[in-house]
Amino acid sequence: MDIETARSSVGWPQKSASHYNQLWTAPTSGKVCTYWLQGRCNRNPCRFLHDVSLPRNVYHRAAKQSTHIPEDCPGKGSESSSMNSVSSTSREGDPSIDKYPRKPQQKLCHYWIYGNCVKGDACPFLHSWFHGVDFAMLAKLEGHKKGISGIALPSGSTKLYSGSKDGTARIWDCHTGQCDQVINLGGEVGCFTCERPWVFVGLPNTVKAWNSQNGASYDISGPVGQVHALEVANNMLFAGAQDGAILVWKGRSSEADPFQMAAPLRGHTRGVVSLTIGRDRLYSGSIDRTIRVWDLHTLECVQELVGHTDVVMSLLCWDQFLISCSLDQTVKVWGIATEGGSLQVAYTHHEDHGILALSGMNDASGKPILLCACLDNTVRLYELPSFTERGKIFSRQEVRTLQTAPGGLFFTGDAAGMLTVWKWLDSPKSQKEQVPHPMDSC
Repeated sequence: MDIETARSSVGWPQKSASHYNQLWTAPTSGKVCTYWLQGRCNRNPCRFLHDVSLPRNVYHRAAKQSTHIPEDCPGKGSESSSMNSVSSTSREGDPSIDKYPRKPQQKLCHYWIYGNCVKGDACPFLHSWFHGVDFAMLAKLEGHKKGISGIALPSGSTKLYSGSKDGTARIWDCHTGQCDQVINLGGEVGCFTCERPWVFVGLPNTVKAWNSQNGASYDISGPVGQVHALEVANNMLFAGAQDGAILVWKGRSSEADPFQMAAPLRGHTRGVVSLTIGRDRLYSGSIDRTIRVWDLHTLECVQELVGHTDVVMSLLCWDQFLISCSLDQTVKVWGIATEGGSLQVAYTHHEDHGILALSGMNDASGKPILLCACLDNTVRLYELPSFTERGKIFSRQEVRTLQTAPGGLFFTGDAAGMLTVWKWLDSPKSQKEQVPHPMDSC
């Protein structure tokens, strides 16, 4: 599949079993460990010498000064969801300060993730699922066996819907956080969207629609390959498919066949993986590295945006701007630069890793926040328009899906199948005073 190939080309390299076995062998090389010379070796034993004056096969551990996070994380453990702790600045001679104050690191302890970090407060890395203030984690919803590829919260419903690469959709009770129903969809879920009571699911060669109020469901045929993106506007359903086409259906009152096929939108040369709507325009992002702008009334392409050098993974309309992200490690803000309404890049924000998804919302004080999911297993929270970082969310694997909801709620779905619920907190109360029962705000 094109989209998986594009993502894997930027992912972490795979390590063989022999690579890991070598980490635990005694020193067999006559070379001095370069990491030990820098005071950064954390392997015990290390296959390289730690002192040129020592005989071979004698291990001498240097004081650890590293900020390096080991790649290999053996063992599995519980995923405790503690609140993000805020450390005080230590002062010399103050007996009230902890013996091992938390260092101001912003990296997650990979051993803590699996429940086997033995350093406790002396660990230089974070023991929390997030770093930042003014937001908190409410719940972790487990059940999906593979990555989450869609999240929807239909208007007027008390149910949360999630879809996964494992071929199932799960329906969660917003009050209890429990899974009420598991639906076998018969194919890999590529995306979710909802409009009023309708929930739409992108599957291989089809779009499934069901009414969350009366339970009616329909299979809408027409797409070629996996459906990666869905949007609804002007009583029309748009689906971005693997073959590069954007299929369009118009809603009608017939109960037997409520969706009528319209002419497909063609122009992209490879799969369409992102769609968004704003200011009477449909915007589409593709594996062909371009963004196309379509008039919602005429369904004609009015502009092609060229600027990204890799897959355009996600699109977001904010005010009069279009925001796009790509595996090329950039977020681009497109603004209207001409009288004719053409878009040009107004600002480019750079990340250290490819970017998988965008979402936007306001925090408790009304400030616009951009959520940016990156390939390093983090979600960055930026305040717009300054791109000031407000926080960072960590997960075991990369977050592929973001969704927002009323009441300051937002959701992250990662490649391990974990669905996490978050909420912006009201100021100036403390976090502990504000954390509600999981999902009570839905």
